[in-house]
Amino acid sequence: MKKFLLVLFFLLFSFRIFAQQFSLYNTGTLYDSFENPSQRAFIPDTSKMYASNFLIPNFNTNIFLSGDAQATLKNRAFLNKYDNSALQIGKGRYNMVNENINAYLIMVKMFSSLSGDVEMGFSWQMKSEGKGAITDESIAALNGTQSFNSGQNYTNIFNSNYYYQTYHQISFTYREKINKQVAFGVKISGLLGISYQKLNISGSQAMFDKTGDSAVVALRGKYYSGYIPGHFIARDYLPNLRSPGAAISMGATYRTEDSFVLQGNIKDLGFIHWSSRSSYYNFNGSSSIYGLTTPQREDSIYNKVSKIVHTNQVTGSFTTPIDGRAEFSVSKSFWIDDNHMFKYSPTAVVSKELFYPGFIGALVNPFKYEKYSLTLTTTYDDLKIFNLGAQFMMQTPNWEFFIGSDKLMQSIALAGDQLNKNSANINQNGTYTGANFFLGFSLKLGPVIEHPMNASSIPMGEKGFLGRLWSRWFKTKD
Repeated sequence: MKKFLLVLFFLLFSFRIFAQQFSLYNTGTLYDSFENPSQRAFIPDTSKMYASNFLIPNFNTNIFLSGDAQATLKNRAFLNKYDNSALQIGKGRYNMVNENINAYLIMVKMFSSLSGDVEMGFSWQMKSEGKGAITDESIAALNGTQSFNSGQNYTNIFNSNYYYQTYHQISFTYREKINKQVAFGVKISGLLGISYQKLNISGSQAMFDKTGDSAVVALRGKYYSGYIPGHFIARDYLPNLRSPGAAISMGATYRTEDSFVLQGNIKDLGFIHWSSRSSYYNFNGSSSIYGLTTPQREDSIYNKVSKIVHTNQVTGSFTTPIDGRAEFSVSKSFWIDDNHMFKYSPTAVVSKELFYPGFIGALVNPFKYEKYSLTLTTTYDDLKIFNLGAQFMMQTPNWEFFIGSDKLMQSIALAGDQLNKNSANINQNGTYTGANFFLGFSLKLGPVIEHPMNASSIPMGEKGFLGRLWSRWFKTKD
């Protein structure tokens, strides 16, 4: 088990955290075509036939923390000390944390049929997702007894919860343009679980003794842990069949007569069945913790809390959903100049988590000049938080490179705090502390996709399965 009070917060400052982003919507990048299955990656008569990232990871990273504990945890992360001055004891205040992963290690796609405008691809990605609600008192306790009254009986001050899971996702994707207006896409995935943790403390009591430099803590709740043989090491990140699962993504794109592009997606609707050697704990116990003003207090707290949590063990499998989403977007492109060199393609996106209350809206504003584009993105979510993002992209029909952030100002501020240990921002709480960063590259190879009038030789193929089904249902001509 990770240090249950520390794991989510100190994970915030590691590089292994990834997330949802919007700046790549309707860009026609290889990344976009795997994330939004009905989106095309090839342009006939322009693109080459095969696309890949050539083992260069395409990834998107995101971290988020709101609440009174921002200054406390930034001090701990950057200055190796605590500052609990902003924490409010006994007020029932929570700190919200959110992190996810989306890193494509392998992406390969081919244009397989000109008549059916069919694209097929394979991908391997690593993903992680986690959410938590941690009380101010849980953070304050990491700095010992100084924030608490000696001899006072505190009730339910440690009632916190979090979940965290990581897994591999190996996928096959199929995209077909049914006619001039409609395109469908599907992404079918096999999942291989890496690790899972879920903790819910539903009842807690504590009494601090400043003279004795100690505390008595009682906790009640539930804890789930996916099976890992031995201590977690780097080798456990390799794919294995201990905890299998499956997922599906489906999407459709419709182009209206006045050139509006409507796109809808159900993403990552799936589950993981964790190994039968996994564990479930229905804990209810207490322990005395000593040395709360010593440098070893974090280890002392972890060891005692871990001992309470790991009681009343039941071994067996359980099934968890992955963080699926429903998304809808509307887009339209405009040429700004008469020579068709400057293009503006605004996209409005709404995204709703399927199994959690998260909701977010985005307005994506890409400005393109020849092969260069600059995108400004604004988002607003159910926590009433506004974000500004930016992306720079270089893109031709046969290669692309992009870099950006959907939380631009917060990312710059957090990076500045890490570089400048004297920054006044370290001791301040903002609306939230967070960062986002994404980077990607892909290249197309092979023969150019050409229509017969332009080609010396090309296998035309036939309409794809979806196109033939559409023609049969709606009695349309080939």
